[in-house]
Amino acid sequence: MSAPVGNRRAAGFFLGFLAVALLVAGGLSYFASPDPDGLDTVTLHGCEVVETEAGEQLEGTCIAQNADDHALADSPLADYAVGGGDGTVGLAGVIGVLVTLVVAGGLFWLLRRRPPEKR
Repeated sequence: MSAPVGNRRAAGFFLGFLAVALLVAGGLSYFASPDPDGLDTVTLHGCEVVETEAGEQLEGTCIAQNADDHALADSPLADYAVGGGDGTVGLAGVIGVLVTLVVAGGLFWLLRRRPPEKR
C-alpha cells in the first residue's frame, strides 16, 4: 500500500525546501558582503582602526573601544566560517541549516499533537 498523496506532497515540499535552504546557505553565502554591518559601523564612529604588531587597535573615542570579544568567539563556527578559515562560509552555512532543521524538527516532534489514547 502506498503512502497517501498528502504525505507525498508534504515530503516533496520539505525536500524542496531543504534543497533551496542548502543552496542558499552553501552557495549564495559566498556573495554576502564582507563589510561590517550597520551596528559595527556606528560603533566605530570617532575611531580609526590601526594595524600594530599585536593586531588591530582603535585610536580615538568610540563605543567600540569598550567592546569585548563574545564568549563564543573561539567556537568552531565563529565569524560565519568553520574554524575561522577563509573560504568556509558555505560549509558553515550548510552546517547551520542542518543544525537548525534538526533542532526545529526535534521540537516539532516533541510538541506534536497526539491522538487521545484509547482505554
